[in-house]
Amino acid sequence: MDEQKRVEVAEPRFEHGHFLLIAGLGDRFTQETAHKIPALWEKFLPHLGKIPGQKGEVTYGVCCNFDGKGGFDYIAGVEITKLDELPQDVYRWIEVLPRQYAVFEHQGSLEHLPQTLQYIYKTWLPKSHYVELNAPELERYSADFNPTLKTGKLEICVPVETRD
Repeated sequence: MDEQKRVEVAEPRFEHGHFLLIAGLGDRFTQETAHKIPALWEKFLPHLGKIPGQKGEVTYGVCCNFDGKGGFDYIAGVEITKLDELPQDVYRWIEVLPRQYAVFEHQGSLEHLPQTLQYIYKTWLPKSHYVELNAPELERYSADFNPTLKTGKLEICVPVETRD
C-alpha cells in the first residue's frame, strides 16, 4: 500500500483510439513472470525498422487475451500497414479496435512501471466512474523513447467505458 501512495500519476486524459494493427514478438505471462517482459523487449529491439509494413517509429506493448487468473499475452511491437508480407513464424500480431481509452503518462524509470500500473488498476479505476473493458491495453512509447536515458514519453492506454 505504501508503494501506491508514493507513485505520482497525473489524472488521465481520454481519447478515442483508432484501428491499429500491431506486430512484434510476444509471449504468455502471468503476474509472477511479468518481470521477464523487459527481456522480450531486448529481443525485439533489433527488429525495429525491419518489420514488413512497419508504420512510424512509435513502439507498443500490448497486453491482451487475459484469462481471468492473472495470465495474459504480451506483444512488444510496432504498428504495421498490412499482414501480407509479415512472416507468421517470426512475428505475432493483433488487431486493436477503436475504443475509448483513459491515457496515463508514466513518469520516471521503467522500474517503477509496476507501481504506476498498480495505482491505475487498484486506486484510480475503482474510484473513477469508469470500468475497464476486456480489450487490449496499450503501452505507447514515443519514437524518441530511450529506456536507458529515461527520455521520451510512455503512455498507458486503458480501455474504459462509463459505469452504468
